[in-house]
Amino acid sequence: MTQPELILLNKPFGVLSQFTSKDDSKTLADYIDAPDYYPAGRLDKDSEGLILLTNDGQLQHRIANPAKKMSKCYWVQVEGKPSESALGQLREGLMLKDGMTRPAKAKVIDTPAGLWDRTPPVRVRKTVPDHWIEITISEGRNRQVRRMTAAVGLPTLRLVRYRIGSWTIDGLANGEFRRELV
Repeated sequence: MTQPELILLNKPFGVLSQFTSKDDSKTLADYIDAPDYYPAGRLDKDSEGLILLTNDGQLQHRIANPAKKMSKCYWVQVEGKPSESALGQLREGLMLKDGMTRPAKAKVIDTPAGLWDRTPPVRVRKTVPDHWIEITISEGRNRQVRRMTAAVGLPTLRLVRYRIGSWTIDGLANGEFRRELV
């Protein structure tokens, strides 16, 4: 039995969280040659940041299973200025079409240090301010963070997953990966 190993990838914008595509979309295979590894969870094509891949099914389940409540931290650039009321709604949990969310941790942050430029860049509107929020959730519904910010009147412009459990993108440039034994 091989020792469980993780690959931490800082997934670029526009890349699918899988190894194959039915169209010309970029995939994980454009960044990693890892035939026996599988993503532990997903990250939308239009989101960036940390994705974990593993060669161990039990570890994959532990990371991806919402019942395990492994927290995930996101840096979210939103359109508008976050009010204390909006942040409070995120912290208390809110009703989405698929039910109530668990309470999240949410706070306004400065633009994250070391954040790479996105290609293509986020559209800038001179008349509408944008801000960064750090949101930590312990579940992973489809496009959940984007739906949460929209529900409180703060549409997401850019979403970067910074952390899953204790793993982060620290030290990983956009498109880079590293391997870790578990």
